[in-house]
Amino acid sequence: MEENTTFLIHLLIARLERISADSSWAHRASGVKGSLLRMMAKSEKGYPTRQVDLKQTIDLGFSILEKAAKEKDSPGN
Repeated sequence: MEENTTFLIHLLIARLERISADSSWAHRASGVKGSLLRMMAKSEKGYPTRQVDLKQTIDLGFSILEKAAKEKDSPGN
């Protein structure tokens, strides 16, 4: 896994961890975080990571962050 990708994954994990437990997106964020951590662990052990799977998981993580932010900023929250 490239250094830039590893940095991006660490950044994304840190942001996903900051989603409030009260958010309807918290459970999904936890699942994506776990997937990213497993992908990194496999990569560190020398197992290849399918780039398409990695990209989809990263994209999903950013989508969840965006939706959680909109939820937080919506009236009534």
